[in-house]
Amino acid sequence: MAHADRFGARKKLLGQVFKDMKLLHEGQIQEALQVQKREGGQIGQILVQAGHITENQLMMALGRQSGMEVVDLTQIAPQPDAVAKVDEAIARPFQFVPLTFDGKQLVVAMADPNNKPALDDVRFTANCDVVGVVADADQIKVAIEKAYGTEENVMQSILKEIEDDASIPATAKRGRGGVTDLEDAEEMANAAPVRKLLNYILYQAIRDRASDIHLEPFEDEFKIRYRVDGVLFELEAPPLHLSTALISRVKVMSGLDISETRVPQDGRIDLAIGGRPVDLRVSTLPTMFGESCVMRILDRSVVSLDLHQIGLRDKEAEHIRELIKLPHGIILVTGPTGSGKTTTLYSMLNHANDVAIKIITTEDPVEYDLEGIVQVQVNEEIGTTYSRCLRSILRQDPDMILVGEIRDRETAQISVEASLTGHVVFSTLHTNDAPLAITRLVDIGVEPFLIAATLEAVVAQRLVRRVCPDCGTSYEPSIEVLRELDIDPEQVVGKKFRYGKGCDTCNGTGYRGRVALFEIMNVSDTIRNLVMDAAPTSAIRTTARREGMRTLRESGLLALYDGITTVEEILRETMQTV
Repeated sequence: MAHADRFGARKKLLGQVFKDMKLLHEGQIQEALQVQKREGGQIGQILVQAGHITENQLMMALGRQSGMEVVDLTQIAPQPDAVAKVDEAIARPFQFVPLTFDGKQLVVAMADPNNKPALDDVRFTANCDVVGVVADADQIKVAIEKAYGTEENVMQSILKEIEDDASIPATAKRGRGGVTDLEDAEEMANAAPVRKLLNYILYQAIRDRASDIHLEPFEDEFKIRYRVDGVLFELEAPPLHLSTALISRVKVMSGLDISETRVPQDGRIDLAIGGRPVDLRVSTLPTMFGESCVMRILDRSVVSLDLHQIGLRDKEAEHIRELIKLPHGIILVTGPTGSGKTTTLYSMLNHANDVAIKIITTEDPVEYDLEGIVQVQVNEEIGTTYSRCLRSILRQDPDMILVGEIRDRETAQISVEASLTGHVVFSTLHTNDAPLAITRLVDIGVEPFLIAATLEAVVAQRLVRRVCPDCGTSYEPSIEVLRELDIDPEQVVGKKFRYGKGCDTCNGTGYRGRVALFEIMNVSDTIRNLVMDAAPTSAIRTTARREGMRTLRESGLLALYDGITTVEEILRETMQTV
């Protein structure tokens, strides 16, 4: 049966569209519907995960369902007049191919029919009516290369357009001592070439799977750096005098005050780049040479909130699942900033998420929207602190609570109270390993007997870079390498270590993506007694290891033996524990 959209038009069900396209039969659709009923999720993604259809085929079906025309780009050549209406810096990020232009209406082909809001940007820059049609994603990539050529000269063409743009104040083009006038700043931020430049920078960052973009003005240069898999890389940057225009554009998009450059500001941008939903957390900081801006990229298509995908081994995953089933208690995830603690906690909550369980989180910031979970944003400036939120949350009848971070005694005390009153509490701490979490709680001011009564487990973790799957190569480790890792050569007989030679896939780094290493300490009765007796961390660590805790270094060595990561990554992220 068809269903009506918000305008009253009747749309075919997606399953029927697949059958019309002769991609699936009824049995496969019914099987996917059963999975959807049991586990939730979107039926299209369920079919993709089952291997019945490809992502491209799903996009084509969604296009047909929404009434968009589906075109074959092998049979259509983009018209030069149409290509001239859409700048390359717009076409590449949004994966659009301009096809025809009749003087009034521009037709563009797109891979993702859900990316209709991006058509507004094309309307703005092309200054005409724009209609979208759907085409195969691979065909679009080929068509873009044919229409625009390689990417090498994109930055130069944008910079030339900025120099030639009459709407950008001359003061912005002359360099230092530039723009102080608010009207000029607004004019620059909204100039089409500046919008194109920022779109292109974002596109490159998303394409390279960057987690952060740094826009940094210095005395004599303007740096743009991306953090990819935990390491910063410098990119070709525009001239220094464009730093104000670019950062003003970011501030406009994130709803910040562009007239205020003397105090730090924080904002957020939601957009789609290349058809992918991306959430940007923006932070500006006044420096000696202008505002520095950092954008944290939360790309939902890259992060998988699945216990099986974050690096847990089978026994570790089973251990975590058992912890999630506990009726009460505190479960801590520890590690330095950027070690993946939040992703691990979200994966736990995602696994626990059920209609019969009420889960409430208090976070700073809320990084991902989890359907069915009540999420609260901490805002210390107006008094919405962790402790205040927690007290209110306890009156909301939750079963599970996530506290983004235990920072002070009050937050720790309320977390303990929540645990003692029958709630499961998840939270994070900044410690170097699992046993040190107990010492940290004592330092914060939690009584040892309360820690012993409530703490159920501590999960310490680190992120290490994966060897690139395309250029990974095996080799025999030398005695010197084994000595550095404190490994007996007999332990690695028959094992081959791996490293990446460097290729286009990994941008010459030898690495592609990251995986977490875990150290899971179960708080047993023996450890509880040690906590009550104020035993040193070394005694707790020794007992935990005797009871089966695998240290971060030992987890790293297993990943090394499996060929997942390299010696350098293990030495950089883990320490040998005595």
